Amino acid sequence: RGEYENTSFTFLGYTFRGREVRPRTGKRFTGFNPAISSDALKKVSRQARSWRLHRHTELSEADLAAWVNPRVRGWMQYYGAFYRSALYPLLTRINAYLMRWLRKKHKRLRGRKRAQDAWTRAVTMRPRFFAHWAWVNTVPAVW
Repeated sequence: RGEYENTSFTFLGYTFRGREVRPRTGKRFTGFNPAISSDALKKVSRQARSWRLHRHTELSEADLAAWVNPRVRGWMQYYGAFYRSALYPLLTRINAYLMRWLRKKHKRLRGRKRAQDAWTRAVTMRPRFFAHWAWVNTVPAVW
């Protein structure tokens, strides 16, 4: 309570600050918890964007998963250890990059509706094919 000069700090890629916490009892309170820092999120987002997945149409789905999964799994294990919902925007953005790859790889899926149907089938058939689908397996909002 009150005004203070320092209300957060960053350490090892995590920002510790007041966040809403809901324990098993259900009563919400503000705790001083870590989550991925904005600098670390920008860094991994920049790295994921630099992959330019949509340009690698020569790769198969399995090759793409073998290339992407170790990196994404490492981010999920390290930064997702605390307050993993802070990673959801990044993982959703990776889904959007994969959707762009899918639409460029297969000519018949250039249309949004067909690509969305193919994406839904792929996610339901193989829900853990890409590492981040275990946490975020929805249709990407960005087309």
